[in-house]
Amino acid sequence: MMKPQPSASRISESGRIVPLVRRPRVLHVVVAGEVGGAERMLIDLATRPEASAAEHAVALMTPNEMLAQLLKGAGLRVYDRGRVREHAAAYVWRSLGPLDVAWLCDVMQKERANVVQLHTHASQVVGTRAAQRLGLRIVRTEHAADVYKDMTCWPFSRWSLQRADAVVAVSEHVRQVAQGRAPWVAGRLRVIHNGVDTRRFAFTQVPDVTRPFPFVLVGRLEHCKGIDLALRALAETPGAELHVVGDGSQRPKLESLSRALGVSRRAHFHGYLSDPREVVASAQAAVCSSRQEGLGIALLEAMAVGRPVVAFPVGGVPEIVKGGETGWVARDRTPSALAAAMRQAMGNHEKLALMGAGARRFVAASCSIERMCNMYGEVYRRVMSA
Repeated sequence: MMKPQPSASRISESGRIVPLVRRPRVLHVVVAGEVGGAERMLIDLATRPEASAAEHAVALMTPNEMLAQLLKGAGLRVYDRGRVREHAAAYVWRSLGPLDVAWLCDVMQKERANVVQLHTHASQVVGTRAAQRLGLRIVRTEHAADVYKDMTCWPFSRWSLQRADAVVAVSEHVRQVAQGRAPWVAGRLRVIHNGVDTRRFAFTQVPDVTRPFPFVLVGRLEHCKGIDLALRALAETPGAELHVVGDGSQRPKLESLSRALGVSRRAHFHGYLSDPREVVASAQAAVCSSRQEGLGIALLEAMAVGRPVVAFPVGGVPEIVKGGETGWVARDRTPSALAAAMRQAMGNHEKLALMGAGARRFVAASCSIERMCNMYGEVYRRVMSA
């Protein structure tokens, strides 16, 4: 079994020989079919080796050619397994069978990796098996709390979690769920908020628009993002329009719902945009209607631009959307409550501007991309020297 070895040593003041740990070479294992927050966070982290003081590459298994192109287009070194199937039987075979583990081991050796980072549930077992076979350090990033609640996922995820050297939660909410489900992981668990490139998502003043009042919602058009709830809230918010940026399997159903609710002229579906900044900047506030949310990179990007957020009190969202400071939090998770918060946002442009500036300050201080990369660098160095 190959163990990570120090590449050199130095003599301490006491005369002891102290090993010097090699620079981290991180292989990110991604087994996924969608382009979501985890994949975007990975790009932000892996394309800044100077900030994390580590080298990065990606081992990818996906049925989605768009995801492969996104990672390669970002300039990352990507080892692509080719198009793979995504269903329960394929997951079990990939996790427990010999072929994908052997492929991953080959990639790890070619890359000379000493740290393996797992980002998705489907990557956890196969990535852990390969890393253990070669004696490499394992870092797990928990982008959501789903695996801790789903009894079909938990036995597999638990096996991987027991063998991780470090576990990173993207929010305090995810940390609490993880620690509540697996108390024994507490000593290896820390929170690192996802980061935003505050230069790319530059601050702009909230536009002074009277009617219609433009809200923006960026996210995948899937059930968990609750776009249907946002459309129902829009139906209760006269004088507002909603710009939806994203695509997904629910799009036909959502467009049909907008017609049934009588808001089709006020609900604008822009589809997937590789760069949503223009649409975000043209809005006066952002909306988060997710049924579940680990943290929300799209929210942080809107806040970096200087847009306050109207959101449900779900997951890690209340950690970044603070009522009266960076946005409005609905009193509960119903469309009527979201509509009430949206109407509050429409009432005062001066307050919108103040909250937008507050949202920008929060992101710059607590969720910058540099801070995120630096903190991951600390995790890599700690697991390598343990």
